[in-house]
Amino acid sequence: MKKIKLIEVRSELGAGTRGASMGVDALRVACWDKGCDYFKRFNSVSVPDLNYTLFDKDLFPNAHRIDSILTVQKNIANAVEQTLGLDMFPLVLSGDHSNAHGTIAGIKAAYPDKTLGVIWVDAHADIHSPYTSPSGNVHGMPLAMALNIDNLDRQINDPAPETVFFWNSLKKLGFDGPKLKPEHLVYIVVRDTEEPEDYLMAKHGIKNFTYAELSQKGPEKVAAEALDRLRDCDIIYVSFDVDSLDSKFSKGTGTPVEVGLTVEEAKVLNYHLLQDPRIVCYEMTEINPTLDTENTMAENAFDILETATDAILHREFNKTAIH
Repeated sequence: MKKIKLIEVRSELGAGTRGASMGVDALRVACWDKGCDYFKRFNSVSVPDLNYTLFDKDLFPNAHRIDSILTVQKNIANAVEQTLGLDMFPLVLSGDHSNAHGTIAGIKAAYPDKTLGVIWVDAHADIHSPYTSPSGNVHGMPLAMALNIDNLDRQINDPAPETVFFWNSLKKLGFDGPKLKPEHLVYIVVRDTEEPEDYLMAKHGIKNFTYAELSQKGPEKVAAEALDRLRDCDIIYVSFDVDSLDSKFSKGTGTPVEVGLTVEEAKVLNYHLLQDPRIVCYEMTEINPTLDTENTMAENAFDILETATDAILHREFNKTAIH
């Protein structure tokens, strides 16, 4: 049976609000409060972060701290690639969502010849580039890196040559060229986007299962339809940003948005997504306990994490039982 390996990434370099670096430890506190042995059951590795550079002057207004982010993502990609190489399941607990591209780069480095699908459960589309981002926060850019898209049709910024150098280096990380195609990306409950992102989603026909659609069909059916849309993919990565939850449940995240998942819906959705044997990696991200009271976000997220982990273990057990 495949073993799960926890990959802890405390980097918050891509976020606009400080504090997401503490998300992993907030999950550990939630686990401890529940009297649970989760973090003793699995081996974990902590990826070196460069959060100390947050105190240095930022030289990249269109992609803040992109130089340090490149180094961090190389570390993440190596950890994910090695874990997959050992035939283990990487479960990534991450600070901010820019780190997800490092995860994708690691998956693609491990499986360069396989067709990758991505299911992105998030309030945001994260498909900006330094050319289009209104904020310059790199946690809004990981999918543009993975898709190798600059979106110059909607350019509003003129990034400096140094920014462009690091941006192009990130796009090549782990695999030189697009790591996935737009038709192999599925959004779930994305609801807070800017016009350049809307333009790309419409141009490429990227499917977003809105919250209204999920409410109507139920999370189990949405999971099945999302997986069916990726039927041509050999492997799938699921990225779960806690701001996919309704802001009632997600005060403890940098960018909470109303009209999102309940905790129960998130559990059902993750459980049914992770039953698919093609899923090779799962990530949870953007927990920020400094914006929270009584660690509520991390406690909700930990419940979802336990459900997701059970799904992975259940799937692996069934697979071995069948063989």
